[in-house]
Parts: sequence; C-alpha cells; structure tokens
Amino acid sequence: MKIKKMLALVPVLTLVTSALAACGSDQTKAGQSASTAAPTASGAPVTLTVEVFDRGIQGQPDLNNNTWTRYINDNFGKANNAIVKFVPVPRSQEIDKLNVLMASGEAPDISFTYDGATVSRYAKINGIQPLDELLAKSGKELTNYLGKTVLHYGQYNGKQMAIPAKRTSLAWGGMFIRKDWLDKLGMPVPTTRDELYNTLIAFRDKNPGGVNGVIPWGLAATGMNYGFGNLTESFWGKQSEEEFVTMPGWLKPGNKDALKFLNKLYNEKLISPDFALDKTAKQADADVTNGKVGFFSANWDYPLRQNISEPLKTNVPTANFVPIDTFKNYEGKYKKIAYNENGVNVFIPKSSKNAELAIKYLNWMSDPKVLFFLQYGQEGVNHKMVNDMPQVITQTGDNMQTSYLNLDYTLVVNGVELGDQQKNIKALAASAPGYEAVAEKSYQINTTDTYTGYYYETPNESNIKFGKTLGDLNKTMTDKLIVCKPAEFDALYDKLVAEYMAAGGQAVMDENVKLYKDIQANKK
Repeated sequence: MKIKKMLALVPVLTLVTSALAACGSDQTKAGQSASTAAPTASGAPVTLTVEVFDRGIQGQPDLNNNTWTRYINDNFGKANNAIVKFVPVPRSQEIDKLNVLMASGEAPDISFTYDGATVSRYAKINGIQPLDELLAKSGKELTNYLGKTVLHYGQYNGKQMAIPAKRTSLAWGGMFIRKDWLDKLGMPVPTTRDELYNTLIAFRDKNPGGVNGVIPWGLAATGMNYGFGNLTESFWGKQSEEEFVTMPGWLKPGNKDALKFLNKLYNEKLISPDFALDKTAKQADADVTNGKVGFFSANWDYPLRQNISEPLKTNVPTANFVPIDTFKNYEGKYKKIAYNENGVNVFIPKSSKNAELAIKYLNWMSDPKVLFFLQYGQEGVNHKMVNDMPQVITQTGDNMQTSYLNLDYTLVVNGVELGDQQKNIKALAASAPGYEAVAEKSYQINTTDTYTGYYYETPNESNIKFGKTLGDLNKTMTDKLIVCKPAEFDALYDKLVAEYMAAGGQAVMDENVKLYKDIQANKK
C-alpha cells in the first residue's frame, strides 16, 4: 500500500495559554559571501535569541560560546548590528520547556520543535507570527532554498506559520547486530522474526562476547533512541489506506501480538532488564559501547556516530555491528516508516520584537557557503577531504559538534547539504570513516519498503486538544505492557487501550476519518 508522502503524525503537546500575548579569516570569508549580509548599522546592537538543544553530551562546549556560535556572530551578527544569543533547551524536555517559555512570553525569537502539531496549537491560539510578508521581504534565498514542497508543511489554514527545515536524508530508523558474535556462533544474519528470536536466545545462553551481563537486545525507555525498529509493522495485518492513516496503532490488526512478543522477550530476559528506567538512553549507550549488546534498533546511522563507534572501538576492537532487515510482514515486505521531506519546524513567537531580523538570520543561513561551514567547519581543522568528500574530524572543546553536523545550529536543513542528493548520500557514507560500506547498506535498507505519515493539511482539533495526554499514554502503556506478567497481558492491553480511546483517542480517530474523507472527496 502506497501512503502519501507527507508529514508524520506526531502527538501534540499542551500549552499554557494564559500568558501568551556570539574566527578565523576563512570563516569570515564564508559568512560574508552570504547575499543577505548588510553593512554594519550604527547604534546599540540588537540581541537576537535563538533556541538550541542541550543534548547533555559529555565534554560539550559552552553552547552559547564556541567555534560555531562565534562564527555566526562574527559573520551574521556584525554585518547586521546584532548579537546572536543562544538559549539552551534540554532535548529530552524540549516540548515542556518550550511550552513554559511560550506561556511566559520568554520564548527565543527563533524557536523550533519537531512536533508539527504543537506548532498547530500555537498557530491556533495566535501565539506565533505569520511569515508570508516577512519571507517576501527578507527571505528570498531562504524561500528558493526550501522550495514550495518543504514550505507547504509549515502552512496552517493557508498561512505560512513555520519554516520547516529541508530534510536531505529520508532514512529514519535502523537495526544492527553484532556480526562478530554471529560468526563466533556459526549463525547467519537473521532475516525473519523467528530467526532473530533464536539468535537472541543464543546470545543470552552462549554469551559469545564473554561479557558480564550480556544483553541480547539493547533497549531504552519508550520515546528515546533504542526502540523496536519495524517490529510492530511486521505484525500489522491488511488494512485499507483509510484505516492505515486514520487509526491509532493500538487498534491496528496485529498490534496486540507485537506488544505480546516484546513482553515475551522481556520475560525471557532477552532485552535490557531496566530499559523503562533509561529515560535518557545513556545506559543503553554505555551497554552498547561496553560491548554488552548483541542487537539494537536506533537511528539508521547510530552505531557509525563517533560517540558510539569510537568508544566501542576502544573497548571492544573486534566488535562489528552490521545493518539488518529482519522483520518481514504478511506481504513478505519489510515495511518501515521513513521521514518526510521536512525536518524541524522553526517559528517566531508572537512575543518576539525581532521577527524581520530572525528571517534575515535564516535567510543568511541558507547560503551554501554558510551551511557548509556550519556543518563541516574549516578544512584541516574541522574536516578533511577524502575522495572529494568532506569528513568531519573528531573534536573536543570549542570545535566539538554536539549534534550530527551541527544539526542544532543549522536550522534550515536536517542532514548533509552539498547541493546534490547523490553527493549528500556519498557524504553520509564518508562521514563514517572505515564504515562507508556499512553506512551505504544501512541507508539502502532503510529507504526500501518505506511508508511516510499522512499529512491532513487541516489541523486535527482533537489532536491539538488531547495530543499531550495521548503522547504520554503511548509511552507509559508500552512500557507497562512489556514488563507485565504474561498472564496479565491480554487483560491489561484491553484495559489500557480502552482508557486511551476514552482519553481522546476516539475523538482524534473520528476527526482523522472526517478529514481523510474530505480530502478524498475534493480529489473527485
């Protein structure tokens, strides 16, 4: 079944509504090449506040004073008589923190979230600024860079209320297994659910890594990295397009069996014993890099990232994670979700007094030379060229990137941006020196048999109202069902799903059906 390639459905989070109402010469050249740079103005500089995620990375620099923020201020700031001040927001609490900032009128001039429904909520209560006129006046390069398709995701009721980043890599999740463990056991790479189950048992019973506290399947709390991959999709039965896009996962045929399978794995000690307590995924990271984990699912490139690959190589030089596709559905396909063309949603709060400067900042950032520096820095210092492809050099201190290719500082793009999709894909592989083949294989696997979430164009009012409650329930329900006693599973599943539907799930589904039918009728 081919699903329209649109915005993934994500839970909307609530908002308190009552109070809404700072390098080198190479860097300077790159920044000044941006067409939006203006002559330095006179008078006191304006402070432009910009949100940045605090991911709690060990050894990270001052998020408001490092190589990248100084580059921004030396190039955009000085040219526009502005000081760009970054406001750190904890990644794991970003929605809750953002809601507080919005309610108090203290949200940064440039704020963002990955939750499109949250932006719908802000737009509905007139909490953010419409951007059409600002883009027309000060965002020409930004508009040309993003294009109509990407910008469409930021429109609400016909108005441009957010600036979606362009997503250059559409692969989302991935699954990885210790090939060195398989080889030691004389076992093949599993290609089905049953084969994986038998492999996990072998990892548990034979402990091929000889580690203390072997973990066949590494998992973290629901909602964090280290999830279930496309296990759930492999259990889902046949559905019409309408059912697939309007029905919550809890009601999909086969979903109960998927959770029951995970419950079985937990009770047979095949997944991380204390996963539900690992709400930052730091424990899962430690277990993987210490060589205790045999299989896990996370982002498609997760084991290739330097914060994972480098300590793993140091701790267990023989460890070899390879990408696999193992959860086959009733059609014989490995259905899995992929990203849409849009990434993070950037918006300007109604409380901002620097909206035009904010658009100028994003417009400046869309310059290819600026994006390249923010992603790769200076050659010989922050990156090296290998086969005409830039490779990031691992850094500490001020030069350290606290997110992949400075994702949290390059708000107009999610992913590698070299101006050509084929180059982008090659660069993705080149970004993991020594793991190029693994990266290419993982990307190929996780852009095959994919579907994307359905974009309704008109915001779902029930989703806006009940989204946070349902999002929280999704996490707690999943964790409870995985760790309960097998004899209690069926009754608990039925009870929790009934509570979920009564808490707003039914209302959201009913409105989804109406919106879907309206879209289909308008096509005729």
